[in-house]
Amino acid sequence: MDTTKLTMAQQVARAVMAFQKKTTGHAPKAVTVVLSEETLVIAMHEALSQAEKDLAKSPSGAAKVQEFHRQLFSSSSQSLRDEIQRITGVQVREAVAEVEPNSGAVVCAFISGTMVQVFQLDQGILAETWNGAGVKDLPVKAPSATKP
Repeated sequence: MDTTKLTMAQQVARAVMAFQKKTTGHAPKAVTVVLSEETLVIAMHEALSQAEKDLAKSPSGAAKVQEFHRQLFSSSSQSLRDEIQRITGVQVREAVAEVEPNSGAVVCAFISGTMVQVFQLDQGILAETWNGAGVKDLPVKAPSATKP
């Protein structure tokens, strides 16, 4: 596929998939890339191998999977940082990764002095509802005033 027609987000997602496949031997099922000002959040869905999922069923095993992925990312993420800089034209200042072993999600947050919290929802939300187009159909109640 011609990568010149891909958006930056799509290029970053592809780079992340390739990085994950190269470093772990297992490509994630899907990658989500979100950018807000200088914060780039990348979520890799179903990124753990079956062996890692099995190991993560116990608390001690889950801790081992989390620590393995933190160390792996810490020691090998420079190539991904370089690729993100090539794609975006902006240097990556900081990079951290966290694994949620029960769901198999891996989150890599590239931040610069910002706290990032990532919440994985149980199901998707329609884009029309999220970005405001669907809000007109929702009932709006004014807050009730109470008298002292």
